[in-house]
Amino acid sequence: MLTLSDTWLDLFGLAGFLNPLALIIGAGMGWRADQVSKIAIAGFAGAILSLFIETAWNFTGLPTPIPHDAGALAMLPFRFVGAAVVAGIAYFIASRRKC
Repeated sequence: MLTLSDTWLDLFGLAGFLNPLALIIGAGMGWRADQVSKIAIAGFAGAILSLFIETAWNFTGLPTPIPHDAGALAMLPFRFVGAAVVAGIAYFIASRRKC
């Protein structure tokens, strides 16, 4: 049986906060954003799209690249924060590059 610490490691690890799909989607949308307020939208889109892609992958029957036992509702806020942070960094770099 999993302990609470195992679940928290999943949420702060590759299944949650550091999820590669959420980070890539957040960075891409943050790079293309033209206003600071769109960083939150990029974070939400990164979290939701990464969950959709992961769910579609699970329906194929192939082994999961990042195994975890945390549910989608538990991972959503962590992926949102991770994608929003990366989107903010990408937005800052893109806005400095345009000057």
